[in-house]
Amino acid sequence: MTDLFSDAAAARLPEVAPLALRLRPSRLEDFVGQRQVVAEGSALALAIAEDRVASAIFYGPPGSGKTTLARIVAATTGAAFEELSAVSASVADVRAVIQRARDRLATTGQRTILFLDEIHRFNKAQQDALLPAVETALIILIGATTENPYFEVNSALLSRAQIYELEPLSAEDVATIVRRGAAELGAEIHNELVALIARKAGGDARAALNTLELAWSTAQAEDAPLEERHVEDAARKRPLVYDKAGDAHYDFISAFIKSIRGSDPDATLFYLAAMLEAGEDPRYVARRMIVHASEDVGNADPRALQVAVAAAQALEHVGLPEAQLNLAQAAIYLARAPKSNAVITALRAAQRDVAEHGTVRPPKALRDAHYPGAKKLGHGKGYVYPPNDPAGYEVDYLPEELKGATYYRPSGAGEEREE
Repeated sequence: MTDLFSDAAAARLPEVAPLALRLRPSRLEDFVGQRQVVAEGSALALAIAEDRVASAIFYGPPGSGKTTLARIVAATTGAAFEELSAVSASVADVRAVIQRARDRLATTGQRTILFLDEIHRFNKAQQDALLPAVETALIILIGATTENPYFEVNSALLSRAQIYELEPLSAEDVATIVRRGAAELGAEIHNELVALIARKAGGDARAALNTLELAWSTAQAEDAPLEERHVEDAARKRPLVYDKAGDAHYDFISAFIKSIRGSDPDATLFYLAAMLEAGEDPRYVARRMIVHASEDVGNADPRALQVAVAAAQALEHVGLPEAQLNLAQAAIYLARAPKSNAVITALRAAQRDVAEHGTVRPPKALRDAHYPGAKKLGHGKGYVYPPNDPAGYEVDYLPEELKGATYYRPSGAGEEREE
């Protein structure tokens, strides 16, 4: 009786399944996007076509095709296909899959592919339980994750799997998928609405199809043609793909700093707005701006450090959301400021000499002479006080071993212009 109910449910599933699930392709030829990974003649495309897929991890944002690629492998391979979700699977589940794979190989010679969704959620014990089977190729592992696997998956598993990074789909790719969805629904949709849905989806095919399906069902309920208001209502808010403890955290702050360094205030503001909207710690952003003020602006505009510190202090006094203005003002100032890396270059040069020579002692003329007996040791002897004798400005104050060394070289930008 259970089997009858299961069969009936399976037969009706296509009728009630979400549009994104119904449209999931089972052939690589129907897969949209990710040409950098699955273009004709690529290593992965050939491996799928020839049924020789090795262990792999598909890494990318939601809706980029990770699970779909795994399903395509399942549909084209002669291997047995097992599936686990790292969210709910236990070590016992992993061991059961390994045992079935061992029995299958022994009795029929058939290989086993294990698709592990959300692989970044597997803890160390679970990953360790899986490792021997992957190492001996008893199991071909296909993992999917939205998190950077280099942060979340242990190095032993990483070394035995090929990492494929999937990007958010382009607007053109999402538009292709939306048109397929409209055809499946029998919906009439003009190009402007296709473009609107693609724009709202943010590179996420699943989000695009969900928006289309909801917008179309709303239009049908009203017995009206599909209109922009239906799409806007269904989409509500563009999804933000941002992991505050992982990849996006580092990628966005990197882009933010590089935009400031490149004197692009518009890009700077975009990345700042994206981080704040996603819930990034504003103190972290403020700290990075303080560092940048010395690292990449420096004495080309000494006020940059004051502005950055002031923004950080304003954040503490005012708090969000109002302090967004203070952060934005400082970010724009830093982006527009003249740039110089002379400070960090000088410091690193000095640090190299410290590493090579050690902390060589200052000349006796510069040593502390305030205590009784210091002069008997020769401390302070020969010191020229510059305010009284300008000759003091011409003295080389470095230790004897480093006389003549030059660390700070003004860049010539802004206030570092040499007179």
